[in-house]
Amino acid sequence: MPAREGHLFDPDRYPFLEGRSRGSQPVDGQPLRLPLVPDGTVFRILEKLLVLDGERLSYRTLDVEQIGSVYETMMGFRLELTQGTTIALKPAKARGAPVPVSLDGLLATRAADRPKFITDRTDYKLTATMTTAVKAAETIDDALAALERRIARNATPQPLISGKMVLMPTDERRKSGSHYTPRSLTEPIVRTTLEPVLKQLGDQPTPEQILSLKVCDPAMGSGAFLVEACRQLADALVLAWATHGYKPYIPPDEDADKHAQRLIAQRCLYGVDRNPMAVDLAKLSLWLATLAKDHPFTFLDHSLRAGDSLVGLSRRQIVGFDLEPSAQIGFVEAKVRDRMNAATAVRRTILEAGDDMLPGMKRQKLQLADESLDLVRLAGDAGVSAFFAGSRPRERREKRDELFHLLDLWLQHADADARRKLGEAVRHLREGGEDQLPVTPFHWEIEYPEVFGRETAGFDAIIGNPPFAGKNTLANGNREGYLDWLKNLHDESHGNADLVAHFFRRAFSLLRVDGCFGLIATNTIGQGDTRATGLRWICTHGGTVYSARKRCKWPGQAAVIVSVVHVCHGEEVGPFILDGRQVPIITAYLLCTGGHDNPAVLDANEGKSFQGSILLALKQANAD
Repeated sequence: MPAREGHLFDPDRYPFLEGRSRGSQPVDGQPLRLPLVPDGTVFRILEKLLVLDGERLSYRTLDVEQIGSVYETMMGFRLELTQGTTIALKPAKARGAPVPVSLDGLLATRAADRPKFITDRTDYKLTATMTTAVKAAETIDDALAALERRIARNATPQPLISGKMVLMPTDERRKSGSHYTPRSLTEPIVRTTLEPVLKQLGDQPTPEQILSLKVCDPAMGSGAFLVEACRQLADALVLAWATHGYKPYIPPDEDADKHAQRLIAQRCLYGVDRNPMAVDLAKLSLWLATLAKDHPFTFLDHSLRAGDSLVGLSRRQIVGFDLEPSAQIGFVEAKVRDRMNAATAVRRTILEAGDDMLPGMKRQKLQLADESLDLVRLAGDAGVSAFFAGSRPRERREKRDELFHLLDLWLQHADADARRKLGEAVRHLREGGEDQLPVTPFHWEIEYPEVFGRETAGFDAIIGNPPFAGKNTLANGNREGYLDWLKNLHDESHGNADLVAHFFRRAFSLLRVDGCFGLIATNTIGQGDTRATGLRWICTHGGTVYSARKRCKWPGQAAVIVSVVHVCHGEEVGPFILDGRQVPIITAYLLCTGGHDNPAVLDANEGKSFQGSILLALKQANAD
C-alpha cells in the first residue's frame, strides 16, 4: 500500500522506525528525520537484486565468503546529496565506478581551473579537445556537450537536479588498506595458525579442550577468517567426539558438522572492527555459516564488537587512570574488580548455554554484563580522551589530572556535574567534531573478561588481514595524535612504520603464552622501520616466527603484494617453514640466516653523513 505522500515509509503507520522513543521526539530531544524512499526506488532495487538479464537469480549457492566482496564494495562509496545539476562521468580505470560531478560547480570554477576540477574528482585527464570545450562552456548545455563522450549514461541517463542522493566513490578502502580476503588465503593461514595450538592439547584433545579455545580476528571485516576458523575448529570438535566416544544430542534440523559449528561460533570465536557495518556483516557471515532451519540465528553480540583494536587501556591502566600507572588507586581498583567479576560470571552463562537459552534471554544477560562494565568503560574512555585532548605530554598530564578529579568526585560523592563533564569528554572522543575524527576505544581486558581473566590469560590464536597504511595515509585518515598514541602504545616503535606493524604488536600482546598468530602483512613487514617496530621487537621479546611466505601476489583484483607471517608467543623448536622450504630459523627480516636486530652502526662513521647521487634536470640533460 502506498504510504503518506506516495512514499514507502510513513512514521504514523510504522512507529518502530521513530528511534528510541515513541512519538516525534527521541530521548535525546532531537526530532528524527526519516528518509522518504519512493516505492519506485525500492521496486528497482529489488528488481536488480532478483533479476539479471531477464532471469531470476538464486541465492541458495551464495558462498559465505562472498559477503566480503559486498563489504569491500560498500567501503568504496558514500552517500551524498547533489549540489546543483549533476551528471556521472565514466571512471578513469576499467574497474572503477562512475563519479557524479556537479555541472554548476564546474561552471562556477574559473575557466583555466576547470580541467583540474574534473581530474580531482574523477582521476581522468581531459583530452585537448574536451579541455578547450570545458573552458569555453557558459551554460549547463555547453558543459553537457563538452563532456558528452565521458558521461556514464547507465548511471545518469539524464542530469540530476540538486538535492538528489548519489553514491560517491571514495578512497576509503585505499586509506584503510582493507581488502576482502578470499578463502584461498584464509584456509591455509588459519590451518597453519591452529596446528601448533591444537598440538599443544595432546594427541587426542577432548571436546571440552576444543571448546575452551579462544580465537580472535582484531580487524575482522566481514568475518572471512572467523568463518574459516569456525569450519576448522568444528572439524576438530567432531573428531574429538568420535575419538572419545561422546555422542552429543544433535537436533533434527542439524547434522554433527553443523551442530559443532554452532557451538564453536558461540564459545570460541571473537572479533573486533572499527567499522560497525563490518561487525554486522561478520555476524551475517557466521549466521549463514551456522544456519539451522529450526533454530534462531547464533547469538554473537557478546563476542563480535565494534571498536578500535589499537586504542584502549589495560585493566591496570584503567585502575591507575594512566598509560603508565605508578601506583594502584584503591577505591578504583575495588570497583573495577567487583564489576569485572560480575560481568565475567554473566558472560560465562551466555557462553555455556549454547542453544538451550533463547537469544532474547542471552541479550538481556549481555545487557546486564555490559551495565556492570559501564563505569569501567567510562574510566577507560576518559583516560584515552585525556591523551587525545592535548598535543604535548604536559597538556595530556593536566587533562588526565582534571578528569581523574572528576572521576573521584563521581565515585566518592556521586557528583552529577562531575559525571556530566566526564560524559562530555568521552562523547567528544567518540563522536569527534568539525575538526577531529572520532575514536572508539576498545579495552580488550574489559570487553572480554572471560578471555583475560582465566589462568592462561589471552587468546589461543589470532588470525586476520589487518589494514596496511603508511605514515601519511595513517595521519590523514585518523584523528590528530593517533600516530603519537601508537608510538606511546608500543615501545621502540618508529613513526614511519606501517600500521600493520602495530597490529602485529597488538596481536602479540593479546596472545597467551604459547599462543599463535597468523596475519597477512604488507611485503615491507620484514624491512626498515616497519620491521624494527613489529617483527624485530616481537622476536627479541619472546616471539618466534615459525612460518612465513614473502611477496605473495594477492589472489583477488587488488594489485597488492603481501607477506603472510605466523608467530608463536614463546620458544618454538620448529620445524620452521619459509616460502615452502624447511629452514633452521626465520629472522625478523624473514630470512633463514642472521639475527633480528638492526645492523650495528660503525664507530668510524660517527659524525659523518652519506647521500647517494641525485639526478636533477634529467629531461633537459637528455634534450641536450
